Amino acid sequence: MMLQQTRVAAVIPYYERFLKRFPTIESLASAPEHDLLQAWSGLGYYSRARNLQKAAIQIQQLDVFPSDYGAIRSLHGVGDYTAAAIASIAFDLPYAAVDGNVVRVITRLENGEVDVQAEAQARLDQRRPGDFNQAMMELGATICLPRNPQCLICPVADMCRARAAGTQDQLPAKKRRKQIRVERTLLAIRRDKNEMLFWRRSNTDRKLAGFWELPEPQQLPNAVIGATLGRFSHSITNFHNIFTLVDAQIIEKPAGYYWLRTDKPLDYLLSTTIRKALRILTEVSEA
Repeated sequence: MMLQQTRVAAVIPYYERFLKRFPTIESLASAPEHDLLQAWSGLGYYSRARNLQKAAIQIQQLDVFPSDYGAIRSLHGVGDYTAAAIASIAFDLPYAAVDGNVVRVITRLENGEVDVQAEAQARLDQRRPGDFNQAMMELGATICLPRNPQCLICPVADMCRARAAGTQDQLPAKKRRKQIRVERTLLAIRRDKNEMLFWRRSNTDRKLAGFWELPEPQQLPNAVIGATLGRFSHSITNFHNIFTLVDAQIIEKPAGYYWLRTDKPLDYLLSTTIRKALRILTEVSEA
């Protein structure tokens, strides 16, 4: 679930820390939400963490990890791909797991757009489905690369219709999403060296529920804006956000805002964006 929308290299340290913090289904199921999200903080897509905990509670109620595809698929946060991966790797069930790597391999083997799920299922080794799925994913991740595929060392090169036609670099056809650039300003309103003004998202917010945020000018129109402290970028899906962190002052703290200590960031749920802003403040104060 950590690997959904996130690269392996980025996941590994989070994975190791998460398992150390929550080594059992019981510890994950009973974890306070603050601890859960703090352990996940930095990975993004926080609904995955909440779904993982909901799945742990389901498993605890079942008193056993489900061992058939339908029951695995019914766990919170588990889709077709995750269910097939678990079913095949953990229980030797014959379900093809299709991720982006497998889509690329199948599309090139067939030299065109096909029903990848059906094709992968037809090719699946029924005797060793887990090994087959992992081999397909690894083939796409290490040899059948998006750019410059390593066809000369590919173990299935002779079966590849795209290689025979010389179209491997053109497949699968890329659906380019237009990246939207967004300029945003964050206010660094400080009461002293270690306290800043924050507001907290509602626990019912669809994204980053319960996280602490720095205010923006439109939220505090009476704030007096001062010098620019720094700029940083943060991309989410097709949005490329450019943040400008500025010094600011207010006469009186508005209702719904709180002074938090910035020298103890681990005490609060902070998004990657806010952590980047706090790093800029640290660099400015140390300069």
